[in-house]
Amino acid sequence: MSIVYKCRHCGHEIGKLNQQVVDTSMLGWDRLSPEERQEMIHYQSNGDVQIQTICENCEESLGTNPHYHELDYFIQ
Repeated sequence: MSIVYKCRHCGHEIGKLNQQVVDTSMLGWDRLSPEERQEMIHYQSNGDVQIQTICENCEESLGTNPHYHELDYFIQ
């Protein structure tokens, strides 16, 4: 099982944890609301867990262009 962190905007793989056992509270998942968990955490058919997050480049783009928050996708 791997936990794969991907940017929700550009799809870039930010990081990957290859662990069989993971304490999800150490990853901060216990601080997410049920809605946030449903939106961010996706279980794959191969057993991997994909976490939708934001990379530094997309975060910077959103910071300098706040109107991008209104768009579903801002990277073409």
